Amino acid sequence: MPSAVIEKRETGVAGAGGSTQKQQDSEKVTSAVAEKRETGSSADERVGKYLTFLLGREEFAIRVLKVREIMGIQDITAVPQTPGYVKGVINLRGKVIPVVDLRLKFSLPEMEYTQRTCIIVVQVQAGSVSLHTGIVVDEVSEVLNLAAGDIEDTPDFGEGAGSATSYLLGMAKVKGKVKILLDIDRVLSSQELHGLDALAQI
Repeated sequence: MPSAVIEKRETGVAGAGGSTQKQQDSEKVTSAVAEKRETGSSADERVGKYLTFLLGREEFAIRVLKVREIMGIQDITAVPQTPGYVKGVINLRGKVIPVVDLRLKFSLPEMEYTQRTCIIVVQVQAGSVSLHTGIVVDEVSEVLNLAAGDIEDTPDFGEGAGSATSYLLGMAKVKGKVKILLDIDRVLSSQELHGLDALAQI
């Protein structure tokens, strides 16, 4: 009889230990989920609406919040002694806007402008400099609403591609096609933006 009581007590202790173990397991799972959420936060920050456009065969995208205006190609006043990718300036309702050819900035072959060529006026920010800049693209496509599941991190292209990939937010897969997400604030360096800002003061 006493041995039965002892056995029951031991069983009870084991049961209590089991419930304690379950609680610990539950805490581990909760912690793992929280950690996963934190890890995925970078993808969450990239969700939202993007304007997509073409450069050659590749499709790029920038945040709609950065876009101020889209217009067809127009007369661009060339400015001497500027980098090759800086096409010059345009007069947008009395305001001087510097214009950058994104093809040339990305070292793609220069292409003659067509009726589909567009200038996207974006607001870029680098440090204390905030500037409206026109970027020339081959063609504007559409506005997409990207969810976290659509976006993947930029692949590792090796050491030599470090500076080139610094302005990539990631890759989006939509309907079997890949869109390259650009951080437009980083496409131009701080030094380049200061140079463009000086052009805007002309």
